[in-house]
Amino acid sequence: MARTAKKRGAKAAAGKRSAGTASRRKKSAGKVRGGRGTTRTTRRWSARVTRESDALTLENKVFTKRTPREIARSLKRSADASRRRKSGSYRSAMSMLTFYINRAGRNLPATQKKKLEQAKDELRELYGRT
Repeated sequence: MARTAKKRGAKAAAGKRSAGTASRRKKSAGKVRGGRGTTRTTRRWSARVTRESDALTLENKVFTKRTPREIARSLKRSADASRRRKSGSYRSAMSMLTFYINRAGRNLPATQKKKLEQAKDELRELYGRT
C-alpha cells in the first residue's frame, strides 16, 4: 500500500509541471538505439575539425603518408602557407598532429601511432627545436 501512495505522489508532482514541457524540450543528437551508438554528425566532429579548423589547411590524407618525415614536411608546408592560423606555424602544426593522435585513440594501430610520434620528432627537427 505504501508503494501505491508513493507512485501517486510522484504522479501528482509530475502533474504540477506546465503542460507540454516534455514536448518542447530540444531533442539531442546523442545516442541512437541500435546501430553504432551515435549519429553521424556527432561521430565525425573530429574529421570536421581537421578539415575546417582555423589552425591550418591540411593536404589530403596527410596522416597516412608513408614516412614520418613526409608527414612532418607536409604539416610544415601547410602551417607555413596558412593564413588562417592564429598562432605560430610550429605550434599549429604540432597541435594538429597531437589532436589527430589523441582523437584516434584506441582505433589507431600501434605502427601508425609510432609513425606519428616519430613525425613529432621530425617536426621539431624541421623547425630547429630540440
